[in-house]
Amino acid sequence: MNNWPELSLERTADYHSCFGCGRDNPIGLKLHFVWDGTIARTEFTPQAVYQGWPGLIHGGIMACILDEAMGYAALFTAGHCVTAKMALRLKQPARIGQLLVVTASVKRRTRKLIETTACVAAPDGTIFAEASGTHFLVKTVHKSP
Repeated sequence: MNNWPELSLERTADYHSCFGCGRDNPIGLKLHFVWDGTIARTEFTPQAVYQGWPGLIHGGIMACILDEAMGYAALFTAGHCVTAKMALRLKQPARIGQLLVVTASVKRRTRKLIETTACVAAPDGTIFAEASGTHFLVKTVHKSP
């Protein structure tokens, strides 16, 4: 990952179409994270459109939720980034319609990289999935339409 080029991304009006957090994406997750200074947190109740096996949230959607959470922990700590590496462990299935508590935090930061961890759990603490990630910091250019 040390050979990644300097990367600059344009943040345009359609930025709100992000699948994970975009409020204008009609099929997106619309995740909204809050930051307490060390932990990015959100709650999410998956609907049937995010189903894999009948009644269960799709594993790829779970991966997306964890990726978004870790990206927000990195964003709140250091700025915009892209995921360079992610490891995921699905511990048990989560059901459609079940409230999920999603948390993420930064474990280590270097000049260009941020290492994070995230967890998806039930309100009672039952863990459905965990992840770790490495994120590459990028420059963001705001561009008007």
